[in-house]
Amino acid sequence: MSEETDVNAEGSPPLVFQKVQEKFRDAILDVSDAKGELTIVVRKDSAYELLEYLKTDSELSYDALVDVTAVDYASMEDILMKYDYAQFMVVYHLISIESKNRLRVKTPVHDKEPTIRSVTPLWKGANWLERETYDMFGITFENHPNLQRILMPDDFKGHPLRKDYPLRGHGERESFNFERQNA
Repeated sequence: MSEETDVNAEGSPPLVFQKVQEKFRDAILDVSDAKGELTIVVRKDSAYELLEYLKTDSELSYDALVDVTAVDYASMEDILMKYDYAQFMVVYHLISIESKNRLRVKTPVHDKEPTIRSVTPLWKGANWLERETYDMFGITFENHPNLQRILMPDDFKGHPLRKDYPLRGHGERESFNFERQNA
């Protein structure tokens, strides 16, 4: 566990940390509770199973997916080293409607193979969120029902939220086709 992890009034870590570390011991890379912001970092190959468990476990019941996004850590050497030089971190924000508990689940994704399993079978709302992440970062969600660009035109080159994308763009202002509709 991270050194930032707080304990509850009884002196033990939050229930979600206890249960997840017991069930996914080898898959958990880090847990932290920084000022009430609970975060679990999990290996990519176990992310889907962990998210499914968080949703279906009767005590935890993280039944609502609030957001799916990514972060590009290309210029942050300390984080790159910590997670085996995985450039991206796919981030899921969950909430348990019943208990009102919030949780962030993060999983490192390497730029050489920017793919991760889609969570649309768990939460239908992930459809648009994963498409946006695909469009902006170029991370492919395996088995997604309709993975195509959602914000940029189909013929747009690159992924604008990647750190290697030029700040001034690739000349889009001059050549961007505002009239073109995605199929």
